[in-house]
Amino acid sequence: MKFSVQLYSLRDLAKDGASFLALFPQLKALGFSGVEFAGYHGLSAEELRRALDGAGLVATGCHMGLSDLKPENLPKTIEFCKTLGMDMIGVGGAPHTTARMTAKSCTVLKKAYAAALPQGFTIYYHNHSGEFKPFRNGALAIDMFKAACALQVDTYWSHCAGADNYRFLTENKDRICSVHIKDGVGREGRALGEGDCDLATVVRAAKEIGLEWLVLEDESRGDQMASVAKGAAWLKANAL
Repeated sequence: MKFSVQLYSLRDLAKDGASFLALFPQLKALGFSGVEFAGYHGLSAEELRRALDGAGLVATGCHMGLSDLKPENLPKTIEFCKTLGMDMIGVGGAPHTTARMTAKSCTVLKKAYAAALPQGFTIYYHNHSGEFKPFRNGALAIDMFKAACALQVDTYWSHCAGADNYRFLTENKDRICSVHIKDGVGREGRALGEGDCDLATVVRAAKEIGLEWLVLEDESRGDQMASVAKGAAWLKANAL
C-alpha cells in the first residue's frame, strides 16, 4: 500500500505558491509517494506538475468545489487534473443539511460522474460526520452520495458519527475509491496513534478491499509538519 497526504494537513505552512511547492520535497523525504490537493495557491497545472515530478510525487486526487463539477465547468476541471496526472477528482463536501439539499448536490455529482468516467476519471465525495445522521424520512446522506458517485471515506469523521469503519468499508467496497486515515479525540485532531480512532481496523479494511492508497489527513493544531511526520512514521510502522 502506498501513502498520500492531503495537503490541507499543512495549511498554515503554505502562505503562497513558493512555500506551497517547497512542501513537496519535504513530504517525499518523509516517505509519502503522493499528495491530494485542496487548492493550488494560484499556480498553473503545468507549474504544479513540474514540481511534483521534480519531487518524485504523484497527484492522487483533489478536493474541488461542487461548482467545479457543474457541466459548464467540468471540462476545464478535467483538463487541469489531467495535466496534474491524477485520475480521481473529489469534492471535500457539499450541501447536505436536508434530504432535498442533498438530492440537489447529488444531481451535480451524478452527472459529473457519468461524464467523467468515459474520460478515465472517477468523481468522489469526501464525507464528514453529518452524512451519517438520518433525515426525518430515515434516509442517510452518505447513502445518497454513494449512489451518485464514488466515496472517499474520512474514517475519523465516520468514527465520530458512530459508524463501524470495518463494516462500512467492506460492505461498500465497490463504491469506495480511497480513504482518509485520520486521528483525534473528541473531534479535535491529533497525530496518527495519538487519538481514539480505530486505525488498525481502517488499515485492515483498506487492504482487504484492495485500495492502492491510504491518504493521511491531519487536522491537529501546533507544528503541522511535525504532526504529519508522526503520521508518516505511524503508517510505515503499521500499514505497509
